[in-house]
Amino acid sequence: MLLNDKNVILVGGKGGVGKTTMSATLALLAAARGRKTLVVSTDPAHSLADAFGVKVGDPKDTLGVRLKDNLYALEIDPDREVKAHIERVGAEMKKLTRPEMFAEIERQLRLTQQSPGAQEAALLERIATILEQGLEQQDFDLIIFDTAPTGHTLRLLSLPEAMAAWTQGLLKHDSRSQKLAGVLDHLTPKKGRDIDNPMSDPKQHESDGMSERNQAISERLQARQRLFQRTRRLFTDPQRCAILFVLTPEKLPVLETQRSVATLQQEKLPLAGLIVNRVLPEDADGAFLAQRRQHEQQYLAQIEQSFAAIERFYVPLQAMDIEGMQGLEHMQTLLAQAKL
Repeated sequence: MLLNDKNVILVGGKGGVGKTTMSATLALLAAARGRKTLVVSTDPAHSLADAFGVKVGDPKDTLGVRLKDNLYALEIDPDREVKAHIERVGAEMKKLTRPEMFAEIERQLRLTQQSPGAQEAALLERIATILEQGLEQQDFDLIIFDTAPTGHTLRLLSLPEAMAAWTQGLLKHDSRSQKLAGVLDHLTPKKGRDIDNPMSDPKQHESDGMSERNQAISERLQARQRLFQRTRRLFTDPQRCAILFVLTPEKLPVLETQRSVATLQQEKLPLAGLIVNRVLPEDADGAFLAQRRQHEQQYLAQIEQSFAAIERFYVPLQAMDIEGMQGLEHMQTLLAQAKL
């Protein structure tokens, strides 16, 4: 079972299909089986707190808020993460540059904060850090991310390239930038042109022979790249990581899932299954629901046909909204019955 032997589960799906409820329930079920579990949400609306019915947030001194035995939760605020990320980068760059460059650094960082991909880059760095802290330092058995795995993991592939290009732009303002030409070689093949594999390993001794300042820049860039490489390796390891997509038997969720599945398979990411949520139960009666069930059967058949090679877990529609720990415990039973 996925919850029994994986270290990371990424839960994705179209908005409104019950993805956060499924993430919270999966975490609750894993914790009930004795696995120390952390569930992480990147939703700025803090829907994970709504699902559990308690305040979660992002405490500074601990990795997650303890909700019950073996169960911890964490909400990442994407906007705050971008701001903190930019501040960290600015502080590091000022340590490694001359004071006359500070104004240019601040200008470029202001532009970076508003640029496309800034939020994804900041979130990816935080996700990578959470994985290392949680799995290696705080002994979590399982970390579940309530997020969109397709976008995040694909951007993970291109982030070292973007990092190299951004760094190169800053270095153009330094009259001694030619001394740092070798720094970029280990980040992007062909010195940033025609990049095919931005995840290639850094050269072992690229910073040998550089000045102390230039060596510090090189080593910091290498450390960041290696962090993302480790995360990439974890995300592509089917023994440790699994991706689950949540969908409902409706037109738009099915179409979006088809596109996402194709992308994940193309990138050889470990798609482990689909949770088909809110399926009308057999005992739902009345002329309206009978007509709705007939309509739903078309999409269930499409799901069976389109995703025949992927394991599917069916969860029935509930009469009431799923609220708080009591509602999630009921869903926990349903997911266990679905063989999750």
